[in-house]
Amino acid sequence: MNFSTEPFGQTAQGEDVFLYTLTSAKGLRARITNFGAILVSLEVPDRHGKLDDITLGFDHLEQYLEQKAYLGATVGRYANRIGNARFVLDGVEHKLAANDGPNHLHGGIKGFDKVVWKPVETTATEDQAWAKLGYLSPDGAEGYPGNLRCTVTYMLTNDDELRISYEAETDKKTVFNLTNHTYWDLARRGGGNVFGHELMLNATRFTIVDKTLIPVGVTASVVDTPLDFLAPKALGSRVRQLGNGYDHNFVLNGPLNALKFCARVYEPTTGRIMEITTTEPAVQLYTGNFLDGSIIGKAGKRYGRHAAFCLETQHYPDSPNKPSFPSTVLEPGQKFTSLTVHKFSAK
Repeated sequence: MNFSTEPFGQTAQGEDVFLYTLTSAKGLRARITNFGAILVSLEVPDRHGKLDDITLGFDHLEQYLEQKAYLGATVGRYANRIGNARFVLDGVEHKLAANDGPNHLHGGIKGFDKVVWKPVETTATEDQAWAKLGYLSPDGAEGYPGNLRCTVTYMLTNDDELRISYEAETDKKTVFNLTNHTYWDLARRGGGNVFGHELMLNATRFTIVDKTLIPVGVTASVVDTPLDFLAPKALGSRVRQLGNGYDHNFVLNGPLNALKFCARVYEPTTGRIMEITTTEPAVQLYTGNFLDGSIIGKAGKRYGRHAAFCLETQHYPDSPNKPSFPSTVLEPGQKFTSLTVHKFSAK
């Protein structure tokens, strides 16, 4: 295994940004930047052994500084939505930025995707290479209580895995929910749509939402709905029944906080397979519904509607306001940990 570090530019405030490259013995290569703790690219082989980058993103830091689509980003303090941009802890109301209609989305105006993370450790052994990045989110940032120290570690292994793990601690009671927002296209078209990808999800239920995509507090069965991926289905096979596309939180089968099967995606034209396991209780399937062709990405490609999909392992949206959902409260003295594993193969 190998790793390397190179300059990737500077922010407007003069903060240095780097690009970390992890390479496995089998040729898989991941590139990560400490701006937004973003996965910039991931190259994996197809059935013929041809390596291609299967993620959407940009060639230059300046494009990441301006982006609004969270391409490849680490999202927090709270990934997904919090209803009416507020929550109450111990009788105290905390008001957040309303940056998605009346709601709070992906950490607010300046979430974790828009800050410079500090390199903690970047190294390689015979079997794995990793980049560990850290960030201190100060008390009151974006309306959240507590000084929150967190790390994200991207690890590439010789078992053809990309492992993303998180740790966090706080000095004041707070809420916390991290995810990775990579846009995947296993066909590596960089255009068109991903409707031919075949998806299987380990989820028999999903969270019902209102018209602003905030959960109403109950779940429903996926059976006999367009959300049923218990057996593999092409992403495009029922998308027209949903109008704009998929943007749904699925409740994963299996125990809380234990590593469990989440999803399997197969792309028939290249043979690429991505299997995801996670300790998180849910996953958000998003099919790039709000991509509109205005984003010009790698190699000058325009990213249009449904050009990629996201599988964001997470806690449920709006959990701070839904006592029946798994808790996202983090207390002083507790240590938050989470792991999501992406394993790649081809047939």
